[in-house]
Amino acid sequence: QVQLVESGGGLVQAGGSLRLSCAASGRTFSNYAMGWFRQAPGKEREFVGRINWTGTIKYYADFVKGRFTISRDNPKNTASLQMTDLKPEDTGVYYCAARTGAGESSDRTSYSYWGQGTQVTVSS
Repeated sequence: QVQLVESGGGLVQAGGSLRLSCAASGRTFSNYAMGWFRQAPGKEREFVGRINWTGTIKYYADFVKGRFTISRDNPKNTASLQMTDLKPEDTGVYYCAARTGAGESSDRTSYSYWGQGTQVTVSS
């Protein structure tokens, strides 16, 4: 299995930027597609974006398109989520997750491995 650790969260003003990182250890990182999810207080965890194992296919939730960018560096066993033009509604705990298997998925139940999450707070 793979272990995931997120970092880079924090407090930022609206319109600001943050870069989240996800460090992987354990099994071969390039075997896994990666996803980013977030969970606001009192809400269900929701899909933010995903990237396939080669980094060639990316997909984003509509509410982050044009603002967030996912990338990965397989030799360094890391995935990243660059967030710009942050809004107060982006506040929440952000999680990276890994999955194996064919095809692409934005369904959180298809991701087997999760990090502990990192808090992002956007003030207005």
